[in-house]
Amino acid sequence: YIAVGNEPFLQSYGDQFQPFVFGALINIHGALVKANLGSNVKVVVPSSFDVLVSSSGLPSKGQFRHDLNRTMLQVLTFLAKNNFPFVLNVNPFMNLYKNKSYSSDFALFQPTAHSLKDGHNAYKNAFDASLDTLIAALSGLGFDNMDIIVGQVGWPTEGAIHNASPSNASTFINGLIDHLSSMSGTPLRPHKSPLEVYIFSLLDEDQRRIATGNFERHWGIFTFDGQAKYQANIGHGSNELVNAQNVQYLPARWCVVNDNKELSNVSTNVQFACSVADCTALFPGGSCSEIGWPYNASYAFNSYYQMHNQVAESCYFGGSGMITVVNPSLNDCRFTVGLTESIAETLKGVKDIWLSFLTACSLSYFLSFYEII
Repeated sequence: YIAVGNEPFLQSYGDQFQPFVFGALINIHGALVKANLGSNVKVVVPSSFDVLVSSSGLPSKGQFRHDLNRTMLQVLTFLAKNNFPFVLNVNPFMNLYKNKSYSSDFALFQPTAHSLKDGHNAYKNAFDASLDTLIAALSGLGFDNMDIIVGQVGWPTEGAIHNASPSNASTFINGLIDHLSSMSGTPLRPHKSPLEVYIFSLLDEDQRRIATGNFERHWGIFTFDGQAKYQANIGHGSNELVNAQNVQYLPARWCVVNDNKELSNVSTNVQFACSVADCTALFPGGSCSEIGWPYNASYAFNSYYQMHNQVAESCYFGGSGMITVVNPSLNDCRFTVGLTESIAETLKGVKDIWLSFLTACSLSYFLSFYEII
């Protein structure tokens, strides 16, 4: 697949990208045809769930946003003509995050969830309800049989109070995979699952934008250095995720606050460090949100220090920082040690390795990790 943008119709973008999507589809597909790749490489437009609306909140009333009608009809006609799928990013976590009255059981595939009644149909989870909202919208425009791919679906492990946790993430991912393995489909498409479902995401991303929330940097099933954050059955017959082996770390050194120095400018230095490095773990809902002074300042200093490959000057902070060989981690708050540059570069491409590995998994249904860039 070649993705034309990532969620270009996101409502917050307005019409910033909308006028260019259809033309880009035509141009990219045309180039592939000229290269004799038109039947092998499919061109798709990964869309966020907010391309859809429902007047009653029920899946059967799903339709595309009115401001997208003309563009979406062009896109769908192109996809149908070439037998390309529609790619939808599904995000039950955001339903829960934005709406405190939303049922967590419904979002997390819990058997205790109250069903959503929609005529003769009953929905037991948010995932099916989301898919059928799209299916209803497609049918409303005459594309009843268009194949669907779920481009992203996942659950963050921290960064949002109560909802983002390793426990909830494990519950969601295992519930999702059990549901897909059952091949039960949805009420509007019984026994027909999406063509493919891509779990978001393989690794945490410490530079991901956090305008939506601090949880945006914590979607990974694995930490940045390949350590499993929880257990999940990803279809290879075991609930045990295997940690990355022989990871090449920088030396076991950390940067912490020097209590023997003048600390009047520590707050300013912390703000500076967190403006560059990842400090999301320090905020409410984060794994280090309760460590208190001076450990929170040390965490910020260390994040900046590791990000700069432990260069001594990056732990100066006007004299308020010092380098230590004593691990300052506290309980669940992990003060990380960075990776060597060669390994850091390798991990950027690790998704490709996992894509190859997971296609050999035992699920008859294809399941993989993917991130649309």
